Amino acid sequence: MKLGDIAKILDGRLNGSPDIDITGVAEIKRAVNGDITFVSKKKYLPELKHSKASAVILQEGLNIEVRSQESEDRRQKTEGKIEKSFVFVKNPYLSLISLLKLFYPVQDNSKGISPQSLIKTKNIGRDVTIHPFVCIEDNVEIGDKVIIYPFTYIGRDSRIAEGSIVHSNVSIYHNVIVGKNVIIHSGAVLGSDGFGFVKDDNGVYQKIHQVGNVIIEDDVEIGANVCIDRATLGSTIIKKGVKIDNLVQIAHNVTIGDNTVIAGQTGVSGSCNIGKNVIMGGQVGLADHLNIGDRVILGGKAGVTGDIEAGVYSGIPAIEHNQWKRIQAGLTKLPELIKKVRELEKQITELKNSGR
Repeated sequence: MKLGDIAKILDGRLNGSPDIDITGVAEIKRAVNGDITFVSKKKYLPELKHSKASAVILQEGLNIEVRSQESEDRRQKTEGKIEKSFVFVKNPYLSLISLLKLFYPVQDNSKGISPQSLIKTKNIGRDVTIHPFVCIEDNVEIGDKVIIYPFTYIGRDSRIAEGSIVHSNVSIYHNVIVGKNVIIHSGAVLGSDGFGFVKDDNGVYQKIHQVGNVIIEDDVEIGANVCIDRATLGSTIIKKGVKIDNLVQIAHNVTIGDNTVIAGQTGVSGSCNIGKNVIMGGQVGLADHLNIGDRVILGGKAGVTGDIEAGVYSGIPAIEHNQWKRIQAGLTKLPELIKKVRELEKQITELKNSGR
């Protein structure tokens, strides 16, 4: 595409030649002639001096004049104006999404239902693609334009709404509700039993029958090997726009609010209520029956043992982030402090022994 056409599509302000041919999208360091790259932060501007990209999508307001700055190897310097063509936009990341869809469209040319699949339901919408070796049980509803990849299982009474994509080797148990435009990646398990057991008088664990379900609302993306347990009673609910990274465990009766983002290897215990627009870093752990307020941020590996209404929290157990940073900074001085304390103890002992 011509750079001028790209600028119009992105509703951006062009600074440079509109006739440059753009053939691909690439990172700053890997871009070659014909590529367009993007920059959202000032600290990455010096890298553009050495980039071979033909054009740059830039955050509106960033100055393309680069002051003298040494590179990491301290052998090269960057200074002056960057001689490239620019498209200035409000949000380079959103513009990148649009560009990637233009240059690298997702293609699945296969249509229709493979005769090598086992399909017991008759509730199949229009323009549905079902690949070989899919098993769909009785009374399942498959909406229009749904794509289901090989070796996936969908249990009875489940529903998958319009435009959703279910990748290979996904297991969807009975009575699971999946909304519109949901993406479920390989190996995910939806609707497995919640972890519910009670000891009897003989000390033997008795299983609590899990009779609830799982509800996945519209525009949710579920990463590879994610497990979302069905509720004991009622529903485990993943609300609209939630994004879940790979290898996340969501226990029974959890509710996750709109547009919350959960990074990999996080574990959410049973009956937690997570608000809207929450950000959870990797390997976060939540104890059961907790309430996490809207827009809370949990740093990586945070171990949450109590309710959090607002703010940023880190550490094990999770505490306010700035306090956690001060504690971490203090830990680096701990060996020196221990050494000083031992010296003081020695001096005190010597003073006592001398009778002073």
